Amino acid sequence: MVLIADSDGALLERLRAGDEAAFTELVERYSGPLMRLVRMYVPSAAVAEEVVQETWLGVLAGLDRFEGRSSLRTWLFQIAINRARTRGARERRTVPFASLADHEAGEDHPSVAPERFLGADHDRWPHHWATPPRRWEELPDRHVESKETMARVRAAIEQLPPAQRTVITLRDIEGWESSEVCNTLEISETNQRVLLHRARSRVRADLESYFAQ
Repeated sequence: MVLIADSDGALLERLRAGDEAAFTELVERYSGPLMRLVRMYVPSAAVAEEVVQETWLGVLAGLDRFEGRSSLRTWLFQIAINRARTRGARERRTVPFASLADHEAGEDHPSVAPERFLGADHDRWPHHWATPPRRWEELPDRHVESKETMARVRAAIEQLPPAQRTVITLRDIEGWESSEVCNTLEISETNQRVLLHRARSRVRADLESYFAQ
């Protein structure tokens, strides 16, 4: 995370100096993450591509006015989200992210299957794990690092509810800090924490099932 922030700071200086290669580097670094986020708000990949292109134009137009109160990355993603919300509303296919976050964080669904815990009447360990999660370091490296496993992780993330999918993508794939996620998505720290926990639990359960095959 520090390396990304540091490199963004250097990139910003080059952008302000009119370095065209810096803009190309910015596009290459963030086009993929922007597409994944924008796709949350609009009805198709084609529309998402248009929004991302509009975002780059917005960056170029607003660079001189950027005061650096947030990181370059946060500013960039906020531009994208604002444009995605506008386009999503025009397409009549959008729901405010904060509403999605409130709904998913407030759902009364357990993050982990209840049968994995001991009952309340257990004589020694009520409500403790009956079948605890397997520690990742206990798995063979070939499983954890394989392309097949990473593909499984991404597939599991794609099946998550929208808000959970966005939060786990930003935190665990893009490496964002919790405060940056909260500021960019305009959600509370509590909701961010709940969404991330539920997302990680679901992905872990999917991988446990996969490794058990």
